[in-house]
Amino acid sequence: MTVYCLGSINADHVYAVPHLPAPGETLAATGLTRGLGGKGANQSVAAARAGARVVHIGAVGAEGDWAVQRLARFGVETDHIAICDAPTGHAIINVAPDGENAIVILPGANMRQDAGRIADALAGAGRGDTLLLQNETSHQAEAAALATASGLRVVYSAAPFDLAALGAVLPHLSLLVLNAVEDAQMRAAPGRIDGPEIIVTDGPRGAIWRIDGQTLSMPAFPVTPVDTTGAGDCFIGSLVAALDRGLTRPEALRYASAAAAIQVTRPGTADAMPPRAEVEAFLARA
Repeated sequence: MTVYCLGSINADHVYAVPHLPAPGETLAATGLTRGLGGKGANQSVAAARAGARVVHIGAVGAEGDWAVQRLARFGVETDHIAICDAPTGHAIINVAPDGENAIVILPGANMRQDAGRIADALAGAGRGDTLLLQNETSHQAEAAALATASGLRVVYSAAPFDLAALGAVLPHLSLLVLNAVEDAQMRAAPGRIDGPEIIVTDGPRGAIWRIDGQTLSMPAFPVTPVDTTGAGDCFIGSLVAALDRGLTRPEALRYASAAAAIQVTRPGTADAMPPRAEVEAFLARA
């Protein structure tokens, strides 16, 4: 089976700060690291590290070849990443000593997806495969409709949260993933969200999976976080890979929770995604 990911590709600029800045406050950072990020790239890497075959569909600017090469080194297939005339997306990430973060992103090339290129990438996909989406690119609804018509599982990470974007993809979704803040935003919106299964992640409080009026719960593994950036992406990519290789929902939820627990104990985003062997060793000790 194959995981197709229509997703963002960013250059992450991560600043270590004494605390997250207040409005109007100027802070001196104590460190800077640069690496591969973007929700799409993060999720693709997490799924590949968890053992899935992953095809990334995306776009970078003329200066973004380094990001494509980095994805390939993680085992992600990159033939459907386009070079376009917008800059590669990038993110400014402030990380406090407790691991909490504040992020500003420039979408750049991520918003220059192309319906024809997406259709070409999904031409070989079929029942049993998965399409993974987030809200950091254009053309999610078109991709979701194509995938549904071909019998794929469609998993959507509704971040950054946008009710109109969610409404556009909702008829095609198999699984909707939100964090606790996004879940509250969705519940506060007028109308009722029905249809897909829903997973809500809540950091150190764990995750729940709502299925047909029932709930599966998974408490978080106790760890000391260093950097929580990308933890949700690690969870989602790992979960999709676990489902792809046939794990049950409870097994996939436990695997993804363990992967995210490991990921937050090290700095970085895509570069911090743990391999399957490390996650399975962690679970054996848990």
